[in-house]
Amino acid sequence: MTNYNAPFVIAEIGCNHKGNLETAKELIKVAKIFCNADAVKFQKRHNIELLTKEQYNAPHPNPINSYGDTYGAHREFLEFSLEQHKELKDYCESLEIVYSCSVWDTTSAKEVSSLNPQFIKIPSACNNHYKMLAWLCDNYKGEIHISTGMTTANEIEEIVSFFEEHKRQQDLVLYNCTSGYPVPFEDVCLLDIVTLKEKYGKRIKHIGFSGHHLGIAVDVAAYTLGAHIIERHYTLDRTWKGTDHAASLEPMGLRKLSRDLKAVHKTLTHKSQDILPIERVQRDKLKYRKD
Repeated sequence: MTNYNAPFVIAEIGCNHKGNLETAKELIKVAKIFCNADAVKFQKRHNIELLTKEQYNAPHPNPINSYGDTYGAHREFLEFSLEQHKELKDYCESLEIVYSCSVWDTTSAKEVSSLNPQFIKIPSACNNHYKMLAWLCDNYKGEIHISTGMTTANEIEEIVSFFEEHKRQQDLVLYNCTSGYPVPFEDVCLLDIVTLKEKYGKRIKHIGFSGHHLGIAVDVAAYTLGAHIIERHYTLDRTWKGTDHAASLEPMGLRKLSRDLKAVHKTLTHKSQDILPIERVQRDKLKYRKD
C-alpha cells in the first residue's frame, strides 16, 4: 500500500517581483492568505560570478522583457540583496509561510544558507555545479532540493551518488522537471516521476515536481504518481514584463491547485470495510434482492 504524504505547494516567485520589494511582499501575502500555498521561493544570483564577461555585457536575448541595457544590467535590476532576502524571510515567518530560495552560484549559496531556510533549491541549470553542492553538503544543514530538467539519467545518478558520498542523501529531494517556458503537455513526461521513485525512492528523502506547463491538471496527476512536493511559477499578472510570467499561475490558479491537491490527498485511501457507513443506507434502499 502506498502512503501518500500531504501535498506541499511551493509558489515559485523567482524574479516575478520585477525588482520591487513591496511587490515581492504582496506576492508572499497573496500566496499565503488567498492561495493557501505552503512555501514561496525566490532566486539569488551573483551575476559577476555566474556570467562570463561576454554574457554580462551582451544585450538581453528578448529585449521587450529586459530591465537593463545589457543582460547583466537586467539581472542586477532584478536581484535582491542579502538584507532584502532576510527582510522577505522575516515577512514570511510573520505570515507562517515557508521562505526558500534557488541559488545559482557558490557565493549565493553561502549568502542564502546564512539565513538558515528550511530548504534551498538548485535549478536544473546548476545541478552539476559540484563545487557549490559540496559547499552546501558540508555547511548547510537543511534540505537540498534539485531539479532534473535538461539532465541525463547518468547525471542524475551522479548527483545522488555525490550526496551519498557526502552522507547527505537523507536531505536530498529530486524534482521531475522539463526545462521550457511554457512546456507543451507532450513534453512534461510525468511517468519519469515513477522512474525516479523506483530508482531513488529509498535512497533520498522525497520526489518533487517542478512544472512549467499551462493549467493545473498535470500537477494533480504528478502528485498522484508520487511527487508530493509541487512547485509552480506564480505571478500576480501573467501579462507583466518578464520571461517567466507567461508560464506562471495567477492567484486564482494557484488557489485552485492548492484546493485540488488537498482534495485528492483525502481520496487516496482504500476502503476500510467492504460497505462503508455512507453506503449502508443506499445498499438497504437500492441493492437488488434475490428472491
